[in-house]
Amino acid sequence: MAETAITESSLKDALTERLKATYVEVADMSGGCGQSFTSLIVSAEFAGKNSLKRHRLVNSALKDEIAQIHAWSAKCQTPDEYEKEMATTGGNDGPPLDGTDEGKVDGVDQ
Repeated sequence: MAETAITESSLKDALTERLKATYVEVADMSGGCGQSFTSLIVSAEFAGKNSLKRHRLVNSALKDEIAQIHAWSAKCQTPDEYEKEMATTGGNDGPPLDGTDEGKVDGVDQ
């Protein structure tokens, strides 16, 4: 079976469906080649789970997709956590961009 291309849209759709996410933001940090993604995922499925369990849940939901890409990071929040953070940041928060240059991996052309 041929592997399908992983895109911001395909990851967003998968996360929304598989984790019943109420908000998902995915950014391709690889300059468009589809090998490095970061995300912000808001789901009630994260309630009562620590960070490790949240990330394991995400990685399990995206098992096939993650196997096809080079790098993946996720910020996982419950709807309440997200609303509190949006009130604090004024809506200027998004996926984690640690280790990037304005959201792109250094040395990768767009």
